[in-house]
Amino acid sequence: MDQDRYSRQLLFRKIGEEGQRRLMDSHVLVIGAGALGTGSAEILVRAGVGTLTILDRDYVEYSNLQRQQLYAESDAKGRIPKAVAARQRLSEINSEVDIRAHVMDATAEELRELAPDVDLMIDATDNFETRLVINDISQKYNVPWIYGACVGSYGISYMVIPGKTPCLNCLLNSVPLGGATCDTAGIIAPAVHMVVAYQAAEALKWLTGNHDALRGELVSFDVWTNQHTSIRVNRLKRSDCPSCGDRAAYPYLFQQPLSKAAVLCGRDTVQIRPPHRVERDLEQLAAMLSMQGGLVEANSFLVSFSLGEHRMVFFRDGRVLVHGTSDIAQAKSLYHRYLG
Repeated sequence: MDQDRYSRQLLFRKIGEEGQRRLMDSHVLVIGAGALGTGSAEILVRAGVGTLTILDRDYVEYSNLQRQQLYAESDAKGRIPKAVAARQRLSEINSEVDIRAHVMDATAEELRELAPDVDLMIDATDNFETRLVINDISQKYNVPWIYGACVGSYGISYMVIPGKTPCLNCLLNSVPLGGATCDTAGIIAPAVHMVVAYQAAEALKWLTGNHDALRGELVSFDVWTNQHTSIRVNRLKRSDCPSCGDRAAYPYLFQQPLSKAAVLCGRDTVQIRPPHRVERDLEQLAAMLSMQGGLVEANSFLVSFSLGEHRMVFFRDGRVLVHGTSDIAQAKSLYHRYLG
């Protein structure tokens, strides 16, 4: 143990040497490397977590730099995948941490592979569909997770502990979890940092064995209107919940193998995901697209193809981002025009 690096944390009696050892033996999965994910990841890496796995489907753009603290202009200029850019920066912060990066979507298939080996999952996603998959993964594999979301000046956080607390599915019909998105309401960085603080604090408590100090409440706040609310939700745990109840069936882990399209928050962009994971040959794809008359740009992780008012970005795992439209039908038409 590096006594000097972690000296101020060791002096904090609630952690001390025993808590630091626990932390260094821990493995955390951060799902999403945007504003919340980069904030939580940096805190945990600086604190000395043993292994950190980062999963993200996107790449860095200039609009991210306002609040996503691990990235630089060079990452946006090079369209570097967020997971890769985050790993690079985090490795420079603490080379002792085993940092693993995955450029992929957070689907049930991917999370089934990653979650069983971790001690905690941190939600840094931007949609409830993915959070409900995380929630079912949590219950099936007995891995706690920390929910977090923010939009505008508002933020919310809650920790789900399988077998003890209500799960996210239990809360859906009883607790206001928000409906606006950054696409409609924007976002300011202080709201992000507040959610990160709540998520990271609960993570440190859990990983260092200070479970009695866990908040046990759903917290929400608005940093602009100076409002703060804590809600005790233990009574909302449902015995008939399909995700965590007596006859849990984990419904969000069993989706039909169909192509999936989704509008990305605040991006005028549609993501299209094939029904099964594939390994796309980017060099071959770039050569094929160069014959279509548009602008082809590529790096080791993706191929960008611009034609008229639209730009398509192709990843190795088969996903495509169609920029310049929020119309799923139009995005699918472009997708099939060039990929069949």
